[in-house]
Amino acid sequence: MTLNRLTHMHRPLRAVAALALCLLLAACNVWDTFSEGMAHSQEVASDLEKSLGEKSFVGFNWNNGSLTDVSVTFEHYPAGRSFEQISSAARAAVAARFKQAPKRLVISFVAT
Repeated sequence: MTLNRLTHMHRPLRAVAALALCLLLAACNVWDTFSEGMAHSQEVASDLEKSLGEKSFVGFNWNNGSLTDVSVTFEHYPAGRSFEQISSAARAAVAARFKQAPKRLVISFVAT
């Protein structure tokens, strides 16, 4: 085999290695974003429990680096609070912890 032929055989391997490296780096970024988002959602839930006295579950969705949706589901309607107070507290906690306001904020309550 000539040296030129050996060089051509290694080009596909380099391309595959470069692609694998790019995918690995992208996967790390996705994981970091997800784990950071999970931490923020737990912080929002904790903030809301302290301020409103009711436990909640906070879900989120990112799209291209933007916080598109946040859903806050309370186990019960916080007693003695108006919906305006609840939504204001949720907006403030989300903006503080996620460092940006979502495009949509959904607040819901579990009926028992």
